[in-house]
Amino acid sequence: MTEQRDRENKTKPVNDIWKNRIADIWQNARTRLTQFLPVEQVSQKVVEWFSVSEAQVAETVRAELPTTEALLIGKPQAGKSSIVRGLTGVSAEIVGQGFRPHTQHTERYAYPSSDLPLLIFTDTVGLGDINLDTEVIIQELVGDLEQDSRGARVLILTVKINDFATDTLRQIAQKLRQKYPEIPCLLAVTCLHEVYPPGTENHPAYPPEYEEVNRAFAAIEEAFKGLYNRSVLIDFTLEEDGYTPVFYGLEALRDRLADLLPAAEAGAIHQLLDRETGEKIGNLYRDVGRRYVLAFSIMAATVAAVPLPFATMPVLTALQGSMVGVLGTVYGQTLTPSQAGGVVSAIGGGFFAQAVGRELIKFIPGFGSVIAASWAAAYTWSLGESACVYFGDLMGGNKPDPKKIQSVMQESFKAAQERFKGIKPRAS
Repeated sequence: MTEQRDRENKTKPVNDIWKNRIADIWQNARTRLTQFLPVEQVSQKVVEWFSVSEAQVAETVRAELPTTEALLIGKPQAGKSSIVRGLTGVSAEIVGQGFRPHTQHTERYAYPSSDLPLLIFTDTVGLGDINLDTEVIIQELVGDLEQDSRGARVLILTVKINDFATDTLRQIAQKLRQKYPEIPCLLAVTCLHEVYPPGTENHPAYPPEYEEVNRAFAAIEEAFKGLYNRSVLIDFTLEEDGYTPVFYGLEALRDRLADLLPAAEAGAIHQLLDRETGEKIGNLYRDVGRRYVLAFSIMAATVAAVPLPFATMPVLTALQGSMVGVLGTVYGQTLTPSQAGGVVSAIGGGFFAQAVGRELIKFIPGFGSVIAASWAAAYTWSLGESACVYFGDLMGGNKPDPKKIQSVMQESFKAAQERFKGIKPRAS
């Protein structure tokens, strides 16, 4: 019998022999691990530990994001929606659809989403209408400002450069400034082209050195003296108006807001306006996401340190899928477990062979587990970084670029290998 079995083994392809050996090792490892560390129970427990509810994640993100609340106070057609377009980069149509009724005389628009906003704009509706009671509008604005806010606040008084009937606006500004002197106020004077000298077809170099503009600007500043902290000249038009740049004075607006806002909120607005670098909105969420990525990476190292080849892979897979699900929630994307697994496969599929290799190295007592733990932590970190880029693209309304994501995966993996180099499993 023995000789016959030996002859059969010699005739089998080498690959089949190795498959049988790996299958035997796998089965043996699973049996041993089940005795000391039940895989299914551990996998379930890992998911429970790191399955944070959407409400919890949203609460954390809201607490960490540099959100700015801007109260836009001005008459209709004074350029309030244009300021929203300039600061967010979205189209006039989207801005128009984005505003929702907030109170009887105000509307609100949150960007990029109402759940996780970076900018919240509150617009006064019907200001200047003689049939409206100004005191009612003031009370609504006061009631809004009475609410707790985790973010920074700024008042933006919006006045057309050729509009001097500003008594109502000045009355509202006086009441709000008396009650909330700590909230900074920016006076934005708009629609400059309406007082350009005859025959002027385009914007001059900023700031415009036209006597007509300077004289009107000085008069408006005098009318609102003592009611604002900074002032700025802007002219935000539509493409079809023919003026270039479309957002004339945008950098000045950004800089004035930066003077009035805390560093974090000012930095967020700078990044939103940094069109040339190609930064996505989602990058502002990455610092929050990294909190979760670090926790998952440490957990992955702990799990991978179990010195049983292949037996811990199901646990790591469950853990990494859970991490991607949580990161999706951070970026406003709700994923089912199967969808999260699909994202993991799409991002980290090229690392599967390396994962198998790192499991095999566990056959080296002691040293093998240290290598496996370090690799698992680095891989989980790079997977999380890449997922942040993936979800950031989706949040910014762009199709994720596989080449860019793979490049991020490779670069972050190399950096993470150094970061987690020599991480040691805790002694049992």
